[in-house]
Amino acid sequence: MRKGTALVVGATGITGGNLAAYLVASGWAVYGLSRSAPEQSGIIPVAADLMDKQATDKALNGLPITHVFYCTWIRRDNEKANVEANSTMMRHLFEALDSDQLQHASLVTGTKQYLGSFEAYGSGRIETPFRESEPRVPGDNFYYALEDVMFETAERHGFSWNVHRPHTVIGNARGNAMNMGTTIAVYASICKATGKPFVFPGSQIQWNALTDMTDALVLARQMEWAATTPGAANQAFNTVNGDVFRWRRMWREIGEYFGLEVADCPETPQPLDEQMKDADSIWRDIAQKNALVEPDVSKLASWWHTDADLGRDQECVNDTTKSRDYGFDHFRETRAAFFDLFTRLKEEKIIP
Repeated sequence: MRKGTALVVGATGITGGNLAAYLVASGWAVYGLSRSAPEQSGIIPVAADLMDKQATDKALNGLPITHVFYCTWIRRDNEKANVEANSTMMRHLFEALDSDQLQHASLVTGTKQYLGSFEAYGSGRIETPFRESEPRVPGDNFYYALEDVMFETAERHGFSWNVHRPHTVIGNARGNAMNMGTTIAVYASICKATGKPFVFPGSQIQWNALTDMTDALVLARQMEWAATTPGAANQAFNTVNGDVFRWRRMWREIGEYFGLEVADCPETPQPLDEQMKDADSIWRDIAQKNALVEPDVSKLASWWHTDADLGRDQECVNDTTKSRDYGFDHFRETRAAFFDLFTRLKEEKIIP
């Protein structure tokens, strides 16, 4: 028996791709929307650019969508432009859907809810652990704009909603702009191939402070749970694995997994954007020698986003008490999430 008809927006991303696969396995009819139609087993592809209202209307016309899972975003040159572009995309989506059939909308944002936008990153100095009840950080933030569009549309049409706030997501997805797990795996593989020490690229604060992360399957489980549990409707939930760790231990454990010499954390950050300037040609050689499926390193690694996460100068820990109080108790060891991803990347010939 079908649980509902889901539209996963951003179905080729790290969050949307893993969510779509999970919903299919859980008994949903799933449409996957992206600019290039996703090729995923059991998912009905829908191709549309949400910036194009006419194309969005045409692509979604007549689809029997009961639940929307919004897992996408677009990056512009500054946050004002981010706000304008991302809110426009969501408005076009809701305007194209049949509001009489729509029962629920889920929005994925993240820890920039508490830290501030990309251009004001770290301006939010909220005490850890971050709680969902914290006020918004002053200034433009496209997360807030997306929330407001969803809140306004839900009130107008009478459907329920949830907001999910993961910290850096671990999962398998090629060509994704926010993919730390695969980025670290590619970096480690380059270090091994070239004899380069495995240097932590971030700040001393991130090296030493407590932090947490989100496995893509934990996020998928929480999204389905919240969307189908009446008591959890119209709530925002932090979404992390349930454990905390320090990078100074995790980095060494990752280095051991790849058989690497792990250097001490430098006094000043050593961004991957700088370390990996020659990665394109190095990776093509590695891919050729090992018959890897993707020779273009830019489709695997997101140096800039991993630098942003690991270069923070403040502790980032998310409180999940609210989610547990509402009845969601799934958890995942972050170290195991990393290692399982690395093993899968090797099996699929993405890394050597």
